[in-house]
Amino acid sequence: MNARLHLLPYARRDDFHVGRATELSGSDRRLYRFLEILPGALSWATLVLIIALAAFAPFAASYFVLAYSIFWLLKTVFMSMHLRANWRRMRHNLKVDWQAHLTGVKHEHLFHAVILPFYKEGEDIIRQSLDALVKVKYNTKKFIVVLAGEGRAGKEYEALARSLAAEYAPHFHDFIVTVHPDGILGEVAGKGSNAAYAAEVLRTQVLDPQRLSYDEVLVSIFDVDTVVYPDYFNCLTWHFLTAERPLKSSFQPVPLFNNNLWDAPAVSRVMAMSSSFWQMIQQERPEKMGTFSSHAMSFQALYEVGYWQRNMVSEDSRIHFNLLMANNGDYDVVPLAYPVSMDANVADSLWQTIVNIYKQHRRWTYGVESVPYLIYHAIKNKKMPLGKRIMYVGQQIEGFWSLATAPLILFILGWAPLFLGGDAYHATVLSYNLPIVARDILTVAMFGLIVSAMISISLLPPRPKHKSRFMYVVMALQWIMVPITMNIFSSIPGLESQTRLMFGKYMGFWVTPKKR
Repeated sequence: MNARLHLLPYARRDDFHVGRATELSGSDRRLYRFLEILPGALSWATLVLIIALAAFAPFAASYFVLAYSIFWLLKTVFMSMHLRANWRRMRHNLKVDWQAHLTGVKHEHLFHAVILPFYKEGEDIIRQSLDALVKVKYNTKKFIVVLAGEGRAGKEYEALARSLAAEYAPHFHDFIVTVHPDGILGEVAGKGSNAAYAAEVLRTQVLDPQRLSYDEVLVSIFDVDTVVYPDYFNCLTWHFLTAERPLKSSFQPVPLFNNNLWDAPAVSRVMAMSSSFWQMIQQERPEKMGTFSSHAMSFQALYEVGYWQRNMVSEDSRIHFNLLMANNGDYDVVPLAYPVSMDANVADSLWQTIVNIYKQHRRWTYGVESVPYLIYHAIKNKKMPLGKRIMYVGQQIEGFWSLATAPLILFILGWAPLFLGGDAYHATVLSYNLPIVARDILTVAMFGLIVSAMISISLLPPRPKHKSRFMYVVMALQWIMVPITMNIFSSIPGLESQTRLMFGKYMGFWVTPKKR
């Protein structure tokens, strides 16, 4: 598409940018508000029902616990198989010479725009990301780098951005600094509004003046701590050129939170790798994939929906649903099975690290705000095939329901019949066997952690000289923490996010501090 021919007027591209019920009116507002209540109501109803069954129908509760434990065992095996498959595929892709793959394939017409939103991150973190861009095995003169600062960060960070731009600009086709103004009406201060502002500046200051075609510009939105591997852009370009419908696709790498993993405490390492593992599993189920954190798409696709949503916390997943609905379901997420490296959550103290991990996962689980959006537009958008609407809605509801309830059911509420069942229940053989059988099933399921430990060690960056080899043993044994971390950093923040949405206590964007 020629940059001077806009497919949609800019003012009309907010059609799919409903963020919350308060932005609608009448019956639409009531419907959307009901849908905001739905995820939390389902999760809380499940937990309350299990407690009620344990007290008043302990036999039914016991059989449910056993059935759910078997289901979780099968699900664990299924996910472990996907994890191993993606691990093998990713290791293979890291060995592939993607630059050679592009030899003889027309790709010189493509430009890569890299948007790096930042807010008070240190110079060393930004430099590491920029240095990685400079060192890629790709023609960096085809790169347009956008260092997207926040006005609310202060003049100090604007000066830092401009200093870095002056230093690194000679390496790239173009390097621009944007400063997102604070307090714009209708925006949630955060990555989405900043990136959307940066994308529009990119269009008006670079793409349009230089007459760069929107369909020939691939936009990568990176967290500012994202370090790309040398062949990443060759891999991305190859997947873009060979995709079934490249202009209707997003491209998702595997986020490995391992930049600073050797210096992170055990709880941070487990949560960092667990997050990476979940994304690896999703890469093997592309029909269930969404965009997460660092990802890429054509500027044309991005422009048509008005960029990332400005009034959202979870802009990374929402952009996928924006594009999915705008294209009536004809939009893909292409898994790259190729990593980018990012930071694990580390703070000045162990307690502050724990607090920060909780807040980070609360922000991630607040992605539940996309459930009412998806259901609302699935109801309204009759052009999207019914089967696709049901599939996407069902996946999202089940995913967030499991996120909030599964660990609590397995590791806490599963024992409720023993405490609430009463004397008649305790006199039965079932009451004696329930904890034994449930324990044995969950013990077998925990063998999946051995796979996790082995894969996690293989994904570690090189061991620093000041770290003992004994740390490998520690990093294998740390996975026994998973039953605890699943509840503290998955179920509980998931329930909090759903409860906030249920009561209309909308969250703002919490910026994860980057500490080296």
